[in-house]
Amino acid sequence: MKETIEDNRIGDNKFVELTYRVVDQKTGDVLTTVEFPLGYVHGSNEVLAPQVMAELEGKLAGERISVSIDCTDLYGSRDESLVITDLIENVPDEYREVGMRILMENDKGQAKSFLVTRMDDKTLTIDGNHPLCGRMVVFELEVLSVRDATDAEISAGGALEKGPDIGGIPTRPI
Repeated sequence: MKETIEDNRIGDNKFVELTYRVVDQKTGDVLTTVEFPLGYVHGSNEVLAPQVMAELEGKLAGERISVSIDCTDLYGSRDESLVITDLIENVPDEYREVGMRILMENDKGQAKSFLVTRMDDKTLTIDGNHPLCGRMVVFELEVLSVRDATDAEISAGGALEKGPDIGGIPTRPI
């Protein structure tokens, strides 16, 4: 049976490989770049924002798309009560680095991730808002390949990881 172009369009149970980057719409700064192909099974694994997944529907390998997203829709409004500045002497040494993630727990046992966003000689600021909160971004995607997913990939929702090929040599602890 001969495959048609329609057989290779992104849709349910298709294995898709793509790369993408996220650009701040206001500044043009590239916020995230995925250089290695991201593989997933369309309709089984929502790996990107729903608006992006909807725009990918029906696309072919080689196509490029751009999708604008208001991150407030994804992550909610910015909450300034989640921005905390404290004296640096009150912060353990291992957390004194901009970009460090800190997992904190409230009195109800609920965990929340905070990011160290600012530090000077006297103070350190952490922010519990999602880094994209309040931003308008553009997802720029390139579809690399589209094919029918295997039953195993559909069950897993994506690519199956293979262990390293060690040439049939058994390994043992050193």
